[in-house]
Amino acid sequence: MGIAVNPRLLVIRHHLGQRRGLATVTQVQASIEPQAGIPGVYTLTLNRPEAKNSLGRQLMTQLREALHGLKLDQAKCLLIQSNVAGTFCAGADLKERAAMTPEEGGEFVKMLRATFSTIADLPVPTIAVVDGYAIGGGTELALAADLRVAGPSAQFSLRETRLGIIPGAGGTQRLPRLIGRSKAKEMIFTGRFVGPAEALNIGLADQMTMSGSAEQLALELAAQIAQAAPIALRSAKAAINEGLETDLANGMKVEEQQYAKVLGSSPASLFCQLATHRCFCLLAFAYGMLNLLCACLPLCTSSGSM
Repeated sequence: MGIAVNPRLLVIRHHLGQRRGLATVTQVQASIEPQAGIPGVYTLTLNRPEAKNSLGRQLMTQLREALHGLKLDQAKCLLIQSNVAGTFCAGADLKERAAMTPEEGGEFVKMLRATFSTIADLPVPTIAVVDGYAIGGGTELALAADLRVAGPSAQFSLRETRLGIIPGAGGTQRLPRLIGRSKAKEMIFTGRFVGPAEALNIGLADQMTMSGSAEQLALELAAQIAQAAPIALRSAKAAINEGLETDLANGMKVEEQQYAKVLGSSPASLFCQLATHRCFCLLAFAYGMLNLLCACLPLCTSSGSM
């Protein structure tokens, strides 16, 4: 008799040469799926309940594979959320780290940093949905997103200094750029937890709910974003990100380049964007005004000749 398996939770891999032809079953700990009912919105889900979504080798491998398989030509927004109640991500898997040599540990952190940078560098807007603990690497993962939505149980913390290390996956760089140098130092020096209300107040969270669903709030935000034209979204994100890494004068040049890129889109491509995102009404309005003008011209000419 076969075993019923949820295809979204388990992947069955057959290994050649294994005795009796048995199959090993590997849990899917990170996956990306299109969001039903909102075209262009995808959801990256962390699902490692037995370890509070801690960042181990298997989860990180699957996370990188999922990002590699994301259909960027169709995506307009990516949500990052947890399937584990009360936890967004508990940070690095300390049990795995304890078994690593110093060299292996260094390479693993380097891989974490590179993976989070891949998320930060995605051309489409990203939203981290945090409703539960985001500890260490969990907060760093949320920081890699463009926006953060905090739920009632959200708790952010970079606790590495209490373990004798420092944040190594972008925390010391992205946090001060987001909330300011002094507040970032205070969070990292103390390793204390920051709840949803304070996170919103200091700019660590962009939206927050104290009674509703953080996922629903994030979906509403993603739906609003998805109404924008895709090329415009990408150019706006690039202009902001690149411009903030330089001075204002050069930032204005970056904006000029991205603006030109949008205007340089082919007429067919631009029309497809407008039609897809309901902006075709602007074209209809312009066409109607043109017809009205054409209808009025003979009248104006006739009146002028009298």
